[in-house]
Amino acid sequence: MKVLFVYPRFERHAEAHPELLDHVPLNEYLGSPSLGIACMAALVPSDWDVEYRDDRLSPADTPTDADLVALSVFTPAATRALELARAFRAQGRTVVAGGIFPTAMPEAFAPHVDSVVLGEGEATWPALLSDLASGSLRSVYRAEAACDLSTLPLPDLSHYLAAETDRFRPDDYPLQISRGCPLACPACMVPAVMGAEQRAFPMTHVLGQVRQIREAGRRACLTEDTSWFPSRAGRRHLVAVLDALVQSGQAGAFSYVGTSMPLVLATPRAVLEKVRQAGVPMFYLVGGFDPVTTRAFTGQDDQALQRALDAVAKAWDAGIEPYTSFLLGGDQDDEGTVDRMLEFAARAGIRKAEFAIATPYPGTPSWRRLSEEGRILTREWRLYNDANVVFRPARMTPDQLLRGYLRLWKEFYADKQHLRDLPRDERTIQF
Repeated sequence: MKVLFVYPRFERHAEAHPELLDHVPLNEYLGSPSLGIACMAALVPSDWDVEYRDDRLSPADTPTDADLVALSVFTPAATRALELARAFRAQGRTVVAGGIFPTAMPEAFAPHVDSVVLGEGEATWPALLSDLASGSLRSVYRAEAACDLSTLPLPDLSHYLAAETDRFRPDDYPLQISRGCPLACPACMVPAVMGAEQRAFPMTHVLGQVRQIREAGRRACLTEDTSWFPSRAGRRHLVAVLDALVQSGQAGAFSYVGTSMPLVLATPRAVLEKVRQAGVPMFYLVGGFDPVTTRAFTGQDDQALQRALDAVAKAWDAGIEPYTSFLLGGDQDDEGTVDRMLEFAARAGIRKAEFAIATPYPGTPSWRRLSEEGRILTREWRLYNDANVVFRPARMTPDQLLRGYLRLWKEFYADKQHLRDLPRDERTIQF
């Protein structure tokens, strides 16, 4: 038996708006695939063959002899994933889809695939492969309970590494130290997919992930800001990981760590010092979802603005660069928000930033609320990439929001052409 894993392509910011390439003096960052396929590949029986195709690098819908085609899908890739599913079924292949989008919108995929996987894939993937081999594949596989993380093998990155080319060699690969989240943030699907309880991977598993990333000559990126939650599965676990890396001589294993302004403010300076000692050069500061960044740029909350300035200053003081993500289009935002964001970035001394349009992803609280309010403008999933307006804003027109988003990119980087001279690993940005 043979399984073909496919990572569908999706439209990035600079593909949606090519003019950004003339204004942003940094390299467009393609990035490594998500961990979903690597996690499933690690559970494929040893007597099966595995093939992997990255549709971002070359069209994946060429003929295959695989018994099963498995698509890993998040929202902006859903349009292409549906095209791929239809193409592979036309070749007579059995197709299954899993990931965030099929979990949120199984009805969108069910007519076009043979089976849909809902929730954490590891919970049902072995049963799905067994059923396929016996000719009894079901149309839906649903994770009924959260996975026991202590039982999971390391993600199999070998197929990703083998797919690299001279023009595609990611600087880093994602590291996962926990799953699940007890919060219910408006724009997040994590609780729905991974559960509302935050669970930590065993230390041996985390260090094993770091080891295989480092052996491949890469660094690890820790994208989830849940790693900073002050809990046993959050910040305490992260600090233990950092300590273990320093003690084992692996300081410098991270390219960046994701967090937010409120979490930086709540982090003791002694912990930030540990982060720096572990060689973490950069924070990816997620904005637009928390009580600080949703209020700081309204022009009406000086306290929130000062807290945002304090958060960035605290990161700089710790020797960690605050690569900041600004979200435009929340119900509190108006046309003046653009100027206020640019003024803040200048005051705070932010060197690298990215800008995104608020996007109500299917399955999230934002999606449900805006759907009920009749504010969803399109279900063309490729547009759900933070670079297009897919809903009716509260205090702007869709066109005003789009123009404001483009102006943020252009004006922020207007005086930063010197960034072109940075070392390669500091010269990339997600846009």
